[in-house]
Amino acid sequence: MPIYVYRCSSCGHTQDVLQKMSDPLLTICPECKHATYKKQVTAAGFKLKGSGWYETDFRNEGSPPKTSGTSSGSAAASPT
Repeated sequence: MPIYVYRCSSCGHTQDVLQKMSDPLLTICPECKHATYKKQVTAAGFKLKGSGWYETDFRNEGSPPKTSGTSSGSAAASPT
């Protein structure tokens, strides 16, 4: 269920409400009891998962892959 932000234009009270999309909008402010409670427009939050997105496939295309541990050309790794 989405979380909506409501704000009263009379008293300025704001509240986050967990509400189904099919539920009727809230209109009465719980603080001042005026019918000036309105749902605010907010940005949707989402996460792109899987492949095919810039973040996962194309972001570091030009850079060499990162390696973990020590590099194979290290002077300390080869005994003399």
